[in-house]
Amino acid sequence: MTTAPVTPVDLFGSALHLLPDGDVRAGARRMTDGDPGVWQVAAFHVETDADVHADHWEAHPDGEEAVCCLSGGVRLYLRPVTGDGTEDGTEEMVRLRAGTAVVVPRGRAHRLELDAPSDLMSITRRRGTYQERRAEPR
Repeated sequence: MTTAPVTPVDLFGSALHLLPDGDVRAGARRMTDGDPGVWQVAAFHVETDADVHADHWEAHPDGEEAVCCLSGGVRLYLRPVTGDGTEDGTEEMVRLRAGTAVVVPRGRAHRLELDAPSDLMSITRRRGTYQERRAEPR
Protein backbone atom coordinates (compact mmCIF):
# COMPACT_ATOMS: atom_id res chain seq x y z
CA MET A 1 0.00 0.00 0.00
CA THR A 2 1.31 3.44 -0.91
CA THR A 3 1.06 6.50 1.29
CA ALA A 4 1.19 9.13 -1.46
CA PRO A 5 -0.73 12.33 -0.65
CA VAL A 6 -4.30 12.45 -1.90
CA THR A 7 -4.96 15.69 -3.80
CA PRO A 8 -7.75 16.96 -6.08
CA VAL A 9 -7.25 16.90 -9.86
CA ASP A 10 -8.66 19.67 -12.07
CA LEU A 11 -10.33 17.66 -14.85
CA PHE A 12 -10.95 20.84 -16.86
CA GLY A 13 -7.19 21.45 -17.10
CA SER A 14 -5.74 17.95 -17.08
CA ALA A 15 -6.87 14.34 -17.32
CA LEU A 16 -6.90 11.10 -15.42
CA HIS A 17 -5.13 8.20 -17.09
CA LEU A 18 -6.48 4.76 -16.13
CA LEU A 19 -3.53 2.40 -16.62
CA PRO A 20 -3.77 -1.28 -17.61
CA ASP A 21 -2.25 -2.36 -14.26
CA GLY A 22 -5.09 -0.68 -12.35
CA ASP A 23 -3.20 2.48 -11.38
CA VAL A 24 -4.66 5.95 -11.98
CA ARG A 25 -2.42 8.93 -12.77
CA ALA A 26 -3.18 12.61 -13.30
CA GLY A 27 -1.51 13.99 -16.41
CA ALA A 28 -1.72 16.09 -19.51
CA ARG A 29 -4.68 15.71 -21.85
CA ARG A 30 -3.93 13.86 -25.04
CA MET A 31 -6.40 14.67 -27.75
CA THR A 32 -5.07 12.51 -30.58
CA ASP A 33 -2.77 9.90 -29.09
CA GLY A 34 -2.07 7.97 -25.93
CA ASP A 35 -0.23 5.02 -24.52
CA PRO A 36 -1.42 1.48 -25.34
CA GLY A 37 -4.26 0.31 -23.11
CA VAL A 38 -4.59 3.62 -21.23
CA TRP A 39 -8.03 5.18 -20.82
CA GLN A 40 -8.30 8.97 -20.46
CA VAL A 41 -10.97 10.75 -18.40
CA ALA A 42 -11.26 14.50 -19.01
CA ALA A 43 -13.87 17.23 -18.63
CA PHE A 44 -14.42 20.17 -20.95
CA HIS A 45 -16.31 23.44 -20.57
CA VAL A 46 -17.56 24.37 -24.04
CA GLU A 47 -19.23 27.59 -25.17
CA THR A 48 -19.43 27.31 -28.97
CA ASP A 49 -19.52 24.65 -31.70
CA ALA A 50 -15.85 25.46 -32.42
CA ASP A 51 -15.02 24.13 -28.92
CA VAL A 52 -16.40 20.67 -29.80
CA HIS A 53 -14.98 20.07 -33.30
CA ALA A 54 -18.43 20.45 -34.92
CA ASP A 55 -16.73 20.78 -38.32
CA HIS A 56 -14.63 17.60 -37.88
CA TRP A 57 -15.38 13.91 -37.58
CA GLU A 58 -13.40 12.25 -34.78
CA ALA A 59 -12.86 8.52 -34.26
CA HIS A 60 -11.15 6.37 -31.62
CA PRO A 61 -10.04 3.05 -33.15
CA ASP A 62 -8.51 1.75 -29.89
CA GLY A 63 -11.74 1.78 -27.84
CA GLU A 64 -15.26 2.99 -27.38
CA GLU A 65 -15.88 6.48 -26.01
CA ALA A 66 -18.31 7.49 -23.28
CA VAL A 67 -19.45 11.06 -23.97
CA CYS A 68 -21.13 12.45 -20.85
CA CYS A 69 -23.12 15.69 -20.64
CA LEU A 70 -22.71 17.06 -17.11
CA SER A 71 -24.53 20.38 -17.73
CA GLY A 72 -26.11 22.14 -20.69
CA GLY A 73 -26.97 20.12 -23.78
CA VAL A 74 -25.35 18.79 -26.94
CA ARG A 75 -26.20 16.84 -30.06
CA LEU A 76 -23.85 14.00 -30.95
CA TYR A 77 -23.83 13.04 -34.63
CA LEU A 78 -22.53 9.69 -35.87
CA ARG A 79 -21.05 9.51 -39.35
CA PRO A 80 -23.35 7.63 -41.70
CA VAL A 81 -22.28 4.13 -42.72
CA THR A 82 -23.90 1.21 -44.48
CA GLY A 83 -23.33 -2.51 -43.93
CA ASP A 84 -20.36 -2.47 -46.30
CA GLY A 85 -18.76 0.48 -44.46
CA THR A 86 -19.55 3.12 -47.07
CA GLU A 87 -21.32 6.39 -46.28
CA ASP A 88 -25.02 6.61 -47.10
CA GLY A 89 -25.45 10.35 -46.40
CA THR A 90 -27.72 10.18 -43.32
CA GLU A 91 -26.18 11.18 -39.99
CA GLU A 92 -27.55 9.59 -36.84
CA MET A 93 -28.15 12.12 -34.04
CA VAL A 94 -28.34 11.54 -30.29
CA ARG A 95 -29.37 14.44 -28.02
CA LEU A 96 -27.66 14.61 -24.63
CA ARG A 97 -29.03 16.66 -21.77
CA ALA A 98 -27.44 17.22 -18.36
CA GLY A 99 -26.87 13.94 -16.57
CA THR A 100 -26.92 11.73 -19.69
CA ALA A 101 -24.24 9.87 -21.61
CA VAL A 102 -23.82 7.86 -24.79
CA VAL A 103 -21.29 5.20 -25.76
CA VAL A 104 -19.80 5.81 -29.20
CA PRO A 105 -18.77 2.49 -30.80
CA ARG A 106 -15.07 1.84 -31.33
CA GLY A 107 -13.87 3.46 -34.54
CA ARG A 108 -17.21 5.18 -35.31
CA ALA A 109 -16.67 8.74 -36.49
CA HIS A 110 -18.67 11.32 -34.56
CA ARG A 111 -18.97 15.05 -33.96
CA LEU A 112 -20.82 17.37 -31.57
CA GLU A 113 -22.94 20.51 -31.82
CA LEU A 114 -24.08 22.54 -28.82
CA ASP A 115 -27.60 23.32 -27.72
CA ALA A 116 -26.20 25.50 -24.90
CA PRO A 117 -22.87 26.13 -23.16
CA SER A 118 -22.05 22.80 -21.53
CA ASP A 119 -19.72 20.80 -19.34
CA LEU A 120 -18.81 17.49 -20.94
CA MET A 121 -16.78 14.49 -19.86
CA SER A 122 -15.02 12.08 -22.21
CA ILE A 123 -13.75 8.62 -21.31
CA THR A 124 -11.81 6.81 -24.02
CA ARG A 125 -8.53 5.36 -25.18
CA ARG A 126 -6.82 8.07 -27.24
CA ARG A 127 -4.30 5.87 -29.07
CA GLY A 128 -4.84 6.25 -32.81
CA THR A 129 -7.51 8.96 -32.45
CA TYR A 130 -7.90 11.01 -35.60
CA GLN A 131 -9.95 13.91 -36.87
CA GLU A 132 -11.10 14.52 -40.42
CA ARG A 133 -12.65 17.73 -41.70
CA ARG A 134 -16.36 17.24 -42.39
CA ALA A 135 -17.48 17.78 -45.98
CA GLU A 136 -20.03 20.51 -46.47
CA PRO A 137 -23.61 19.23 -46.16
CA ARG A 138 -25.09 18.10 -49.46
